[in-house]
Amino acid sequence: MADSEPELGHAAGENSQGFTVDNECISKRVDEVKDWVDSLADKLKEVEDFYTSIGVSVGKDSEKGRHVVGIRKIQQEAARRDAVAAKRMQDLMRQFGSIFRQITQHKCAWPFMQPVNVEGLGLHDYFEIIDKPMDFGTIKNQMEGKDGTGYKHVMQVYADMLLVFENAMNYNEESSDVYNMAKKLMEKFEEKWAQFLPKVQEEEKIREEEAKQAAAEALLVKEASHIKTTRDLCNEICHADDELEKLMRKVVERCRKITTEEKRSIGLALLKLSPEDLQKVLAIVAQADPSFQSRAEEVNIEMDVLDEPTLWKLKFFVKVALENTIKKKKEEETKNLMQKKEATNKRTAPNKLAERKTKRPRQ
Repeated sequence: MADSEPELGHAAGENSQGFTVDNECISKRVDEVKDWVDSLADKLKEVEDFYTSIGVSVGKDSEKGRHVVGIRKIQQEAARRDAVAAKRMQDLMRQFGSIFRQITQHKCAWPFMQPVNVEGLGLHDYFEIIDKPMDFGTIKNQMEGKDGTGYKHVMQVYADMLLVFENAMNYNEESSDVYNMAKKLMEKFEEKWAQFLPKVQEEEKIREEEAKQAAAEALLVKEASHIKTTRDLCNEICHADDELEKLMRKVVERCRKITTEEKRSIGLALLKLSPEDLQKVLAIVAQADPSFQSRAEEVNIEMDVLDEPTLWKLKFFVKVALENTIKKKKEEETKNLMQKKEATNKRTAPNKLAERKTKRPRQ
């Protein structure tokens, strides 16, 4: 009786030890490619999540290519806008300086010019009542700060000015001179701030619009980065596909030929596949035969004309697909069984509770 075709790892005329080593190399390379594909999948998921978050399909990356050219210009514009905004705020701070000088030169301002001398005045409970001490001298130093520690916005100065008055009025009795001086000075300050406020509000509107523009531009920059990542991923995926195809060819070269009975089994198994898996089968066939009409209304797959790599691909795919189908079916049956059991327990629970109450001995 003629010998059958050798299975993978048992090629006729090969040195068995050398062939086993070759198989180990192939297996190792397969594991490397699997890890490679897993890393690509993680990167692709990151890109997909980004585009999903902004309501754009990953497939539309070609429409986004036009943004890449203007990234440097966008960054330069953002820097220029920040510089202009900083200059506007400096101008506001200078204008506010006039109000600050009028308040600090008022006859009622002298108690608030320096930090409260807590120890010298014996105010042992001061820090129990006042969380954040503040005075005009500290505010002045912050307004003149050049090392990056100063005020960034005029509203910060406004808040600290109010804090000076509020601290004095919270700590001192209403009948005291310090309380009345703080109240009078605060009223004077609020009057002048009311005249200054429209300029601050106008600046806030400008900043709000600039923030929206900056956010939109930042999104464009991020999109451009993801577009490049997508292109790189596409190239890597193509390389991974090529590598897998080479490995498949090597494996098939060492495998026996698919028998007629196996071809028949594959054909029968196709009838049991889900529509989604059938589409994958058509893709496998179309990959081997570009003339194959995978999208025709009626498709015939002729097993006898398929090459060995394609047949082995189908054999492996069908096996895994059917195993997954059986696994999902069992999981679904288990889930349904658990749901039925849970529903039954809910229906019988009141009856069991009633029975326990009936059987409970009287005290």
